[in-house]
Amino acid sequence: MRIAIIPARGGSKRIPRKNIKTFAGLPIIAHSIKAAQECGLFDKIVVSTDDDDIAQIAVSFGAEVPFIRPRELSDDHTATIPVIAHAIRALQESGELIDTVCCIYATAPFIRTQDIISAYNALIAHNKQYAFPVTTFPFPIWRGVKRDEEGNIEMFWPEHFSTRSQDLEEAYHDAGQFYWGTADAWLEGKPIFSDAAITIVLPRHLVQDIDTPEDWERAQLMHKALQLS
Repeated sequence: MRIAIIPARGGSKRIPRKNIKTFAGLPIIAHSIKAAQECGLFDKIVVSTDDDDIAQIAVSFGAEVPFIRPRELSDDHTATIPVIAHAIRALQESGELIDTVCCIYATAPFIRTQDIISAYNALIAHNKQYAFPVTTFPFPIWRGVKRDEEGNIEMFWPEHFSTRSQDLEEAYHDAGQFYWGTADAWLEGKPIFSDAAITIVLPRHLVQDIDTPEDWERAQLMHKALQLS
């Protein structure tokens, strides 16, 4: 059985009620639910939440909320893997036989069904334990600098001050949209950013992590630009 699990706690502080805030005419979590529905891969789409309002909205868009996430897994410091592992165990206790699980973030309005499918195909084809999307950094990380409180800077890698951009190795970062994983990998707590994973590459204009009000505003501008293109 393939399951989509969407973690969506209610206590977001930097963007209050972030997981159900309206984005492009819908609660933002609805974009993730709809992408999971449309890709046709999932036997169940489950939302893991500690919040009644989020639960009601998730159900209204066709997801299931078969349990309420415990308080100890709903604070600012809880990582993704324990939340997904808890959801898998809760579903297994109700008799579900789960092979693969896709953790889809609630704030991923640019998520595409074809990317979910491509990552799943990569997971199976390469016999990996995880698969997820990445994208390139817009500026060479090797020329990155650190800045102190007085405004002084220092290069992280000063040896690359004179290296031509085209000679620097391309660097990638997590797209922050979803992670496929085998049930065993989630339950065993295997690290995602490791040789247990295979990745697919997304274009930068489809990637925007949403953690701050500035991120939210940028995502809205990106969505408008995509609608006009």
